[in-house]
This record gives sequence, C-alpha cells and structure tokens, in this order.
Amino acid sequence: MTSPDYYLLDELLTDEARAVRDRVRAFVDSDLLPVINDYWDRAEFPWPLVPKLAGLGLAGYTIQGYGCPGLSPLELGMVTLELARGDGSITTFMSVQSGLTMGTINLLGAEEQKQRWLPGMAALDKIGAFALTEPNHGSDSVALETTVRRDGDCWVLNGAKRWIGNASIADVIVVWARDVDDGKVKAIVVEKNADGSYPDGYTAKLITGKLGKRAVWQPDVTLTNVRVPLDNKLAQSQSFRDATRVLAATRGSAAWESLGHVLAAYDIALEYAKNRIQFGKPIASFQLVQAKLAEMLTEITGMQLYCFRMAQLQEQGRWTGQMASLAKLNHARKGRQICLDARDILGGNGLLLENHIARHLTDMEVVHTYEGTDNIQSLLIGRDITGISAIN
Repeated sequence: MTSPDYYLLDELLTDEARAVRDRVRAFVDSDLLPVINDYWDRAEFPWPLVPKLAGLGLAGYTIQGYGCPGLSPLELGMVTLELARGDGSITTFMSVQSGLTMGTINLLGAEEQKQRWLPGMAALDKIGAFALTEPNHGSDSVALETTVRRDGDCWVLNGAKRWIGNASIADVIVVWARDVDDGKVKAIVVEKNADGSYPDGYTAKLITGKLGKRAVWQPDVTLTNVRVPLDNKLAQSQSFRDATRVLAATRGSAAWESLGHVLAAYDIALEYAKNRIQFGKPIASFQLVQAKLAEMLTEITGMQLYCFRMAQLQEQGRWTGQMASLAKLNHARKGRQICLDARDILGGNGLLLENHIARHLTDMEVVHTYEGTDNIQSLLIGRDITGISAIN
C-alpha cells in the first residue's frame, strides 16, 4: 500500500533512508504480513522471522561499529515506522533488542563489554532484554526495589521485574537494581549459562491474556540470589539518571511506531471505504466517511511533521527528553484515536483479525501505556514549562 504523504515529506528522505525504508517494507509485505496474524492470535513468538530480521542487517540501529548498521535518526525512523506498519510485536522485539538493551550496553558499557556482547546481538545470535519495570513500580520506576550487593567476586541480585520484553528467551538481560551498600541504581547484565540455561534463581514466567502485542513475550521475572560476575556491571552505570538517559534516547521511537500503526490503519480504511458498497454505492462517497478520512489525514500529517522534525533535531544533537515526552504524548493519543476511527469505518469487519485493524488498534493501546503514560508525559512537560514539579 502507498501511505499518505500530503505534504510531500518523501522528498526530504535521503537516498539511504529511502533504501532502508524500502528494504524493511519489502520484508513486511512478503514475510511478516502473511503470517503475523496466526502468531498474534495464538500469542506465540514468531521464531521463523528472526533469521529474516537478522538478514536485514539492522539490529543495533544507530550504534556505530560492533557489526551494527550505524543508522541515522531518519533511517531509524523509517525502520520503526515500517515495522509498525506491519506489526507492533515485531517492532517491540526489535526495539528492546536494539534500542533498550544494546543501546544501554553501548551507552554505559566499557569497551570490553561492548566487544563482548554487541556483535552477537547485532547478528541476532543473542537476544537481549531490558529489566527496569517492577510489579509495584511502573511510572515511579525510580523507586525500584530490586537489590544488588557485592559478595566476594560476584554481584547478587534479588527482586522482581514485570513486563520485561524477551526476558524468557533472552541471552543477555540488563537488570536495573539498587546497590544495598551505596543506594545507587546500577545496571547488571545477567547472561545465560554456556549450556543455554539461566543462572540459578532467575525465573521468567510469561504474562498471558494480553489484549495487544500478543506475538512478543513480556514475562514476570523473579531474581532470587542470582549470582553474576563482577565485570557484568556496566562500567558507566552509576545512578538512575543513567536509566533515564537510555529512556530519553528511545522514547522518540514510540512516536515513529505510532505513526506506522496509523498509516497502516488509514490505508486499510481508505481502501475498504472505496470498495465497500452500501445503499448501492461505495461508503467512500458518503459525507460522514469522507469527513472522518479527512480528519484522520489531518492528524496523520501532523504526526509525520513531528517525526521528521524529531529526526532533524536528533541529528543536530538538540533533541531533549522533554521534546521526546511531547512527541510520545501527542502520538499515543492521536494514534489511538485514528486506529479507532479506522476500525469504525470497517464496521463489524474491523473486528476481524484478517483485516489487521484490530491488531493495530490493540497494539496502539500498548504503545499508549509504555515508555511512560500520557499522564506522566504531561507532568514531565508541565515541570519543564513551569519549573515546578507536580510529581512527589
């Protein structure tokens, strides 16, 4: 399908960004869309797609070296948009792998640690997970209760994590924990053993019954006296601020993902409206349907402008956490409504998985929540514009 580009933003793409977009789009159309509904419906992870994702050579996203592609912000935007145009579960899998886990190691790891973990993850021979959120600490993750303490030549981890993407299949898990000795939050890497088993005390139980993102696994994790070597602490992780640096760098991806979902939903709804006959003519000829499509396009164009400007600011090194919050707030709200409007145009048929709208709509519900809810984003923006924190 050809996505709407009312303000001719395609003209702003570099040749490299256009090539990356086309490569991912071809994968989505030929490999992902024909199979993803079955995996999503069964809540199964689509293992056969992993080698095909590896073949795209995109894992690691913007990281330079270590087998990573070193994408520009605009190229990364195209990757995220096109993956989301196909499916949100795959988008999350790759975002956890490349943005959160590899991004943390690249930002906070020593050179030896980068050499140790990043090449295998770039080839998708090793899968990563980022363990921050806890059962009692989501929006207030700064208050995390998972602990780490030094015991001889090991770190010992205790606690629980929740909604940790890939954690039941990951080879490398970045666990954020509070050091009982100095009270500082640090990033400790838990690895699988040589035989493929997890260290004693590490368990991951799948969260079942999810409404959206059903083809990516996001377990509950329990850590009971899990022992890891001292050199598994990421060298530059010294406080919770380091976690926020990672999140600020990745939060913009939620805006690009939202845009991908709404472009897919809009394309499907427009095509359906032109072919669905009611009262003897296509429903696209009805004023109410045309008005809804026009409103959807208006919001989509605004979302596109946000994203392209975001890429420019990131390229210039001027992107801030508050800017990321504004983009996430806007796109999560608008994306949710556009997918709902698209479902409405399809009527009852919009509820059928075969038409894809229901998957994009429920996946947008997940995007609306993760990387910070709209309430939290509003408070972060409010603190920035007033100078007063409303968060206790």
